[in-house]
Amino acid sequence: MYTPTPYVEADLATLHAGMRAWSFATLVTVGPCGVNATHLPFLLDAQDDSAGLLTTHLSKKNPQLDDLRAGGDALVVFQGPHAFVTPSWYAKQSTFPTWNYTAIHARGTPRVVEERMAVHAVLRRTVAQYDTPLREACGGSWDFDAMPFDFVAPRLDMIAAVEIPVRALEGKFKLNQDRSEEDRLGVIAALERLGDPQGVAVASMMREQMAATASA
Repeated sequence: MYTPTPYVEADLATLHAGMRAWSFATLVTVGPCGVNATHLPFLLDAQDDSAGLLTTHLSKKNPQLDDLRAGGDALVVFQGPHAFVTPSWYAKQSTFPTWNYTAIHARGTPRVVEERMAVHAVLRRTVAQYDTPLREACGGSWDFDAMPFDFVAPRLDMIAAVEIPVRALEGKFKLNQDRSEEDRLGVIAALERLGDPQGVAVASMMREQMAATASA
């Protein structure tokens, strides 16, 4: 990922937070048939001092599974908030439009897991992360753990789990760090005024980045 120095984000805690917040990511592999990509939910296990372990699952009918079984490297792309930026929002406008965005690339060698109970454990973790909080907040009644195992078992045989020990992490948080404070405040104000959720999220990250820089 091309990342000029002002946009490099290397703080491990920040990268892990982004991976968890933007956990529906893109798995990219290269195999005999070329490049494959699948959009999947990822679970992250990580200690403060390690890049972490990513876990996901996909259908055994997905041809990308052949790439994963072959053991070649995989890239997981986590896409964060992004927003178009017009020079009209700058105090100094002798420049061109750009795009502010945040992204994290994780690389590693995947391991395919097909044992039924191991796949079941991954699904239980995935449900616990994504479904259980919604059920508790909204009063839903669906409960994966309450389903008869005989009903669940055939589905388990149709799914493979994938573990990717992360070997390398790259973070790019392009938030106008190369512009003046006046220009950046102008972008923040405009994005907040427009009210688009993506733009508001970018503005919030810009404020946080400016505050961190000021206190450093």
